[in-house]
Amino acid sequence: LRAAGNLKRTFPDEEEFVLMLRSIIDVNLCKFLSQDVPLFNGIVSDLFPGVVLPTPDYTDLTEAMVRECELTNLQPTQYFLDKTIQL
Repeated sequence: LRAAGNLKRTFPDEEEFVLMLRSIIDVNLCKFLSQDVPLFNGIVSDLFPGVVLPTPDYTDLTEAMVRECELTNLQPTQYFLDKTIQL
Protein backbone atom coordinates (compact mmCIF):
# COMPACT_ATOMS: atom_id res chain seq x y z
CA LEU A 1 0.00 0.00 0.00
CA ARG A 2 2.89 2.36 0.67
CA ALA A 3 4.30 1.78 -2.80
CA ALA A 4 0.88 2.43 -4.33
CA GLY A 5 0.54 5.61 -2.29
CA ASN A 6 3.95 6.82 -3.42
CA LEU A 7 3.03 6.16 -7.04
CA LYS A 8 -0.30 7.97 -6.61
CA ARG A 9 1.50 11.04 -5.25
CA THR A 10 4.01 10.91 -8.11
CA PHE A 11 1.40 10.25 -10.83
CA PRO A 12 -1.88 11.74 -9.51
CA ASP A 13 -3.68 11.55 -12.88
CA GLU A 14 -2.88 7.88 -13.58
CA GLU A 15 -5.63 5.24 -13.18
CA GLU A 16 -5.60 3.53 -9.80
CA PHE A 17 -5.70 0.04 -11.35
CA VAL A 18 -2.46 0.79 -13.19
CA LEU A 19 -0.80 2.25 -10.08
CA MET A 20 -1.84 -0.70 -7.92
CA LEU A 21 -0.63 -3.23 -10.48
CA ARG A 22 2.67 -1.38 -10.91
CA SER A 23 3.22 -1.27 -7.14
CA ILE A 24 2.43 -4.99 -6.70
CA ILE A 25 4.85 -5.92 -9.46
CA ASP A 26 7.58 -3.55 -8.28
CA VAL A 27 7.42 -4.75 -4.68
CA ASN A 28 7.10 -8.48 -5.30
CA LEU A 29 8.80 -9.41 -8.58
CA CYS A 30 12.36 -9.19 -7.25
CA LYS A 31 11.52 -11.73 -4.52
CA PHE A 32 10.63 -14.55 -6.92
CA LEU A 33 12.86 -17.14 -8.51
CA SER A 34 12.85 -17.19 -12.29
CA GLN A 35 10.67 -20.31 -12.44
CA ASP A 36 8.03 -18.61 -10.25
CA VAL A 37 7.71 -15.46 -12.39
CA PRO A 38 5.29 -16.98 -14.98
CA LEU A 39 2.98 -18.12 -12.16
CA PHE A 40 3.11 -14.66 -10.59
CA ASN A 41 2.38 -13.03 -13.95
CA GLY A 42 -0.58 -15.36 -14.43
CA ILE A 43 -2.02 -14.52 -11.02
CA VAL A 44 -1.54 -10.79 -11.59
CA SER A 45 -3.19 -10.96 -15.01
CA ASP A 46 -6.18 -12.78 -13.44
CA LEU A 47 -6.48 -10.12 -10.73
CA PHE A 48 -6.15 -7.21 -13.17
CA PRO A 49 -7.66 -8.40 -16.47
CA GLY A 50 -7.19 -6.00 -19.32
CA VAL A 51 -4.93 -3.62 -17.39
CA VAL A 52 -1.92 -2.75 -19.54
CA LEU A 53 1.07 -1.16 -17.87
CA PRO A 54 3.03 1.50 -19.71
CA THR A 55 6.61 0.42 -20.30
CA PRO A 56 8.89 2.15 -17.79
CA ASP A 57 11.89 4.01 -19.17
CA TYR A 58 15.05 2.83 -17.42
CA THR A 59 17.43 4.12 -20.11
CA ASP A 60 19.31 6.57 -17.88
CA LEU A 61 19.53 4.08 -15.02
CA THR A 62 20.76 1.29 -17.29
CA GLU A 63 23.42 3.51 -18.86
CA ALA A 64 24.65 4.55 -15.40
CA MET A 65 24.80 0.93 -14.24
CA VAL A 66 26.74 -0.14 -17.33
CA ARG A 67 29.24 2.70 -16.77
CA GLU A 68 29.74 1.74 -13.15
CA CYS A 69 30.16 -1.92 -14.07
CA GLU A 70 32.87 -1.01 -16.55
CA LEU A 71 34.65 1.14 -13.94
CA THR A 72 34.63 -1.71 -11.42
CA ASN A 73 35.50 -4.47 -13.92
CA LEU A 74 32.10 -6.18 -13.69
CA GLN A 75 30.19 -7.65 -16.60
CA PRO A 76 26.82 -5.95 -17.03
CA THR A 77 24.80 -9.01 -18.06
CA GLN A 78 21.13 -8.53 -18.83
CA TYR A 79 20.17 -10.66 -15.81
CA PHE A 80 22.28 -8.45 -13.51
CA LEU A 81 20.78 -5.26 -14.94
CA ASP A 82 17.21 -6.60 -14.69
CA LYS A 83 17.62 -7.74 -11.09
CA THR A 84 19.25 -4.46 -10.10
CA ILE A 85 16.37 -2.48 -11.60
CA GLN A 86 13.87 -4.73 -9.78
CA LEU A 87 15.53 -3.97 -6.46
